[in-house]
Parts: sequence; structure tokens; C-alpha cells
Amino acid sequence: MSAQNVGSRDGHQAFRLHMVTWNVGTAEPPADVRSLLQLDSQPATDLFVIGLQEVNATPVQYISDLIYEDSWSHLLMDTLAPMGYIKVTSVRMQGLLLILFAKQVHLPFIRDIQSTYTRTGLFGYWGNKGGVSVRFSFYGHMLCFLNCHLAAHMNYALQRMDEFEYILDRQDFDMYNTPQVLDHKLVFWFGDLNFRIADHGMHFLRSSVNNSRFNLLWDRDQLTMMKKKEPILQEFEEGPLCFKPTYKFDRFSETYDTSGKKRKPAWTDRILWRIKPKAIETVDENSSTSSSADDDEYPIKVMQDMYTCDVSYGVSDHKPVIATFDLEMRKKVKTPLVKLTVEGHWSADEDATFTYTILENFESSTWDWIGLYKIGFRSASHYSTFAWVKDDEVAANGEVVTVQMNKNELPLLAGDYVLGYYSTNMQTLIAFSPTFLILESRLAVMEGLLPENINGHEK
Repeated sequence: MSAQNVGSRDGHQAFRLHMVTWNVGTAEPPADVRSLLQLDSQPATDLFVIGLQEVNATPVQYISDLIYEDSWSHLLMDTLAPMGYIKVTSVRMQGLLLILFAKQVHLPFIRDIQSTYTRTGLFGYWGNKGGVSVRFSFYGHMLCFLNCHLAAHMNYALQRMDEFEYILDRQDFDMYNTPQVLDHKLVFWFGDLNFRIADHGMHFLRSSVNNSRFNLLWDRDQLTMMKKKEPILQEFEEGPLCFKPTYKFDRFSETYDTSGKKRKPAWTDRILWRIKPKAIETVDENSSTSSSADDDEYPIKVMQDMYTCDVSYGVSDHKPVIATFDLEMRKKVKTPLVKLTVEGHWSADEDATFTYTILENFESSTWDWIGLYKIGFRSASHYSTFAWVKDDEVAANGEVVTVQMNKNELPLLAGDYVLGYYSTNMQTLIAFSPTFLILESRLAVMEGLLPENINGHEK
């Protein structure tokens, strides 16, 4: 159920979350990821969270990606931007990559974004294993997404557990109410968790898979076995594994490993979630019962709609895993922090004017800026031009501030645009104007600058 086209029930709305985890085995992305993102599905997705492992991270490639962004991020942005999805943030640690996309309408209500990472592989020096996470407030609800790549091989199940607990212990956020991962109301833990199917021989394993009798293998899945004795895992939920084990395939095929190693198939790639348990009221003066009251008044309900893998992708020896969810919640935050208003008609023939008003106090900065974005833009940095906010002092609450944009900075061709207010402290766009039309420049037409020579204004 998409939040835009479904009526609320007692003030509750359902938001569609589409998640992907994929160990891409250092491969370059395929030509098309539309089916991976299920862009034609209805209702439309509100949030995309994509976690990749083993993105090409050779030193030369990694340094290049820091400057230009990696090829996977480029493909995802190129695919999602025309559909109205904006890259909100991403975090990268060597081969681990986590990216968050959202519909533009949600961005003003995605706040307090922070990301962090924890290395575990090779004594933590290189970062080939570990976890990356992004946390944020979504309409006032605290969410955290943790993408992990844990130790490989059949005999290291206990080490995988130790690494998970180490990552949880080491990840800190500069947030008073959610300093660690498990403090968040809703946590998604996913990635190449590398748990294997124990005890069964290769023949039985492959026969069960070929006959789609996956249930015969569940009780020997190491993660399922661990859940029976590890209290922390018992707080996490996972849908049934009614799809083929996603590791290990010959590349560009649906055939399991035919190399000399003949590795056993396994559900290494997983997506789990945890709703924070209600706080137990105690007399401890340091404890807080506010989260319990908050959970009663603003509960969050998670309904998994799909949990599967897409075997059609063959660039890696892993198949990507897809999970879709409906997150049902009541909005705790309903109004944006800033109002942006476009004045008059805009074209490159004259300077343009707009106003902004601070509607609610927040940690604004004289480094905040307002960008002009063509509809279909990819991220906050994908602006046509921008103007700094009031540069002598931070605007007061309720004050209407007028800003001008120089006509020489405006696009010459007609198009649909929005203004977006970027908060430097929050590291995100926190407000948008209504969509408006920029008119074609009459002067540019008269001088023959259109359509051939447009001086780089239209990209």
C-alpha cells in the first residue's frame, strides 16, 4: 500500500519498502536492473534500500569511486531518478555499499541521517568484511538498516555470530535517543551473512533444491539453528526460505558450482528485521519508560509481502535477494521544517525571486543552500544552480526571507523544476517548493542559441 494513494486507518498509513541484498562478486553491474527493483509493481515503492557486498574495491578502483561514485550507484540512480526517486544517502566501506532512495514527497520527513561502518575482516585493517549502516528518522520513527558481510566457510558459524555482536557493540550514533543499532524502533539486518547448510550431503542438498523441497533443509540452516540458542537472534524475524539457496552458482547460469571445489548451495544472503521490544518499567532512576509509552501511542507494524531471489541475474556467483514490506505507522511528524515559495514567472531573461520561511526551529546554518532541481534529478548534489540562504545570520522562525537567483544561472530551455532547501547539519534536503515551469528564454531564441548551442545550461 503506497502512502500516497491509500486512505489512512485511524491515522495509520502504509509505506512500501523494497530491499535488495546482493554479493556482486566484484563484477560490473548488468545492463538493466529494472526487474531487480520491480519498478512496474503496484502499489509503487516509497523507499528503496539496496545493500551490496564485494563491490570492486581494488585500491585504484576504490579511490576512483570516492571521486566519481561507483558504477553500481550510477546505474541505480540512472534507473530510479526518472521514476521520481532521489538518492537520500549512501555509505561505503571497501566492498560494502548501502544506498537509500526515496520518493521526493518523503524527503522532508527523512531526518537525522547518520551512517557508520565497522571492519571485521583481516583484523579490521582492510575492511573486506564487516558492516555498514544508515539510521534516520522517518516521519518521526527511528529506523536503522545494517548491511553486513560476515566470515565465510562452513565451520565459522560461531565466528559469524561473534562478528555480528561485535558490529552491534561498535556501531555508535551521535543521537541521544538511539546511540546504538538496537535502540532504534525498527532495525533491518541483511547482507551476505554467510551462514551455510550443515550436515546434509551434496546429493541430498541438490535433490531437495531441484525438487523445490526447501523445507527439508531449513532445520540445518546455520542461522535458523543459531536462533534457537542466541537470545539476540530471537528478537529478529525472517520470512520463510521458499526460494533457491542463493550461493554458489556458476556465473551467467542457474547451475550450482561445477568447479573442482563443488561448494554446497547455501542461503548466505538474508534479510531479517527486528521491532524494538517494549521497555520494561523499572524503578531504576536511570531507566526511561518513554519508549514504552511511545510504542503504545505510535506503534509500527511490519508486514512482509515478498521474500525471494532473482535467478535471472548472473554477473555474480550469488543471486540477489529481494524483500518487500509494508510499514504501517502513524506519522509523528507531519509538517516540513521550511516553506519555499516561487515568485512570478521564471526564465533566463530576468533574475528570479523566491522566498523561504522557517516553519519550525531546527539547527539551521549559514552554510545551508537552496538548489534548483529539474524534475527527475538524482540526488541533492544534482542541481542546476543554487543560492545560499540568508548569509549574514540564521533566519528567525516565521521570518519570510526573499532570495534572488541570477538570470545567467538559469536554464535556457523550458522544463519542470522544484526548489529544494539543503540542510548542511542534517545532510539532506528538508523542503521543496511546489513544481513550477521555467519558460524558454526568448532572448536565447532570438539570438539563435537554441536548440543547438545552449552553452551547457541544459544537461
